[in-house]
Amino acid sequence: MKSTYVLLGLLGALWLASPAQAADLDEDGAVEIVLDAANTTLADWLWIKRPVVVFADSPADPRFQEQISLLTGRYSALEERDVVIIADSDPSARSSVRMALRPRGFMLVVMAKDGTIVTRKPGPWSVREISRSIDKLPLRKDELKGF
Repeated sequence: MKSTYVLLGLLGALWLASPAQAADLDEDGAVEIVLDAANTTLADWLWIKRPVVVFADSPADPRFQEQISLLTGRYSALEERDVVIIADSDPSARSSVRMALRPRGFMLVVMAKDGTIVTRKPGPWSVREISRSIDKLPLRKDELKGF
């Protein structure tokens, strides 16, 4: 089972493009907006994007499914905040993201562009709550001022 989720239609491959990683297209040509943790590292996004990482012990975890649905349902609000969504629902794969953040079961992690952890949550969080936590960050405030 493929553990990435896609938003069908053309979102613009440039959103995910970075010096560290180019946008991935699935077999249907849709841009992947949820990256598999096995295919990326947190270092890939340092100073480029704000990682929002969703962990679970199985892709069938209802909290995991709800969180992915919440994130993809209001993707544009996250895109405005330079967010990259990373999902890891396979503990046996031991991704570098999982090893760095050490989740237990379901966990949501919101990170800043500098790699610091903004918040860890044991349950799904709405895009509105995630956006508010990001908007309080000093770098985000500077971005809004135009620096």
